[in-house]
Amino acid sequence: MRFLHHPDSVAHKPPTYLVRGEPKPVPEVPERALALVEQLQRRGGTIEQAPLCGTGPLVAVHTPEYIHFLETAHRRWSELPGASAAVIPNAHPFTSTTTYPTGIVGQAGYHIYDTAAPVVAGTWAAASASAAVAVHGATLVASGKAPAAYALCRPPGHHATRQAAGGFCYLNNAAIAAQAALPVLAARGLPGRVAILDVDLHHGNGTQEIFYERNDVLMVNVHADPSAFYPFFSGYAHERGAGAGLGYTINRPLPIGADEATFLTAVAASLADIARYAPSLLVLSLGFDTFIGDPMATFGVTTPGFSRLGAMIAASGVPTLVVQEGGYAVGDLTANLGSFLDGFEGVIPAVETV
Repeated sequence: MRFLHHPDSVAHKPPTYLVRGEPKPVPEVPERALALVEQLQRRGGTIEQAPLCGTGPLVAVHTPEYIHFLETAHRRWSELPGASAAVIPNAHPFTSTTTYPTGIVGQAGYHIYDTAAPVVAGTWAAASASAAVAVHGATLVASGKAPAAYALCRPPGHHATRQAAGGFCYLNNAAIAAQAALPVLAARGLPGRVAILDVDLHHGNGTQEIFYERNDVLMVNVHADPSAFYPFFSGYAHERGAGAGLGYTINRPLPIGADEATFLTAVAASLADIARYAPSLLVLSLGFDTFIGDPMATFGVTTPGFSRLGAMIAASGVPTLVVQEGGYAVGDLTANLGSFLDGFEGVIPAVETV
């Protein structure tokens, strides 16, 4: 497996966000990336620095207006008298006929849909580098140069929609990777089908939105029941896609407090869906916030359980790009990634049943 990263990922240092109306420190911190790098270094492999990719792959997924906003938001916000250190909106669109605002305060509300995605001085550098890591990984795997790659993306991406940030996410790394892979697969004469399996604790609402009306990307989510958990407004089992994409979105929401066996059983069912789709490439949105010791404290996956997860993914036999999403128990990230990679790389036998 190829290991990919970019040092600019630590440039994003967000302050607080609101939890039940109270300001709390953002748990998506640079130390997350450093802990994951530590595990890759322990394994003795080369950590490759991905080349920056420019905005071309980004605007293939996100709107040009949104990319321009992310590039310029912090500078423009800082020019306002009395502005805070972070771009945090205080107004949001509330009608279906919203006019796109010209000022930075209005655009902040238009392009950031919650308080959990503050834009600071290093946000664009980190987010664009993170997306470049995903693009490089997708190109390597889709071109056949590597059977698998791990993209250490930070900040994460699966909550970012076409035109808005939210949930600690700014650019949708998994979606950008899937889109970048399609022409590479076509150039090799392979079927233009990519599957995304999102096993983060939270529903990948941004990724779902991006591919909801398409059938060239199958979107499968295993996540906590959104009726009482972030992102609240999507991730329900009845959401199955629309138009040409009807049936190409599959959601498996699990009850709050689901244990490891329940989680892995849902993953096994999702891998069966993916096998029927027969993709040329699998993008795994990997979150470690399903960990039993994560601050989100919602699922019960143990460190050894991530090894079982890795073995199940590898047993699918599909060329795979692993894209890092959440996971906020910083002290356990090194071990949890190591366990996943051990399973994926065959240190334990592949799991046939759960």
